[in-house]
Amino acid sequence: MKRLAAIGVAASLLFGIAACGERPQVIQYKQGTYQGKPFTQPYQNAPYSGDKAAWERTVTQRAQAQNEYNRVK
Repeated sequence: MKRLAAIGVAASLLFGIAACGERPQVIQYKQGTYQGKPFTQPYQNAPYSGDKAAWERTVTQRAQAQNEYNRVK
């Protein structure tokens, strides 16, 4: 019984020591610079290539196709 208790204490100590080994995960920021993904408007990508009016028409048509009131008429 003492041997089982000793093994349990040793195992808990090993798990405790292993848990203390994690390094802090802190991001180092550079002052004044944005390091993320560059922001682009949705209509600047293919297939619209900057045509905002065509993109808005497509979005409006898609919204109307999903409108249940219009679909039931």
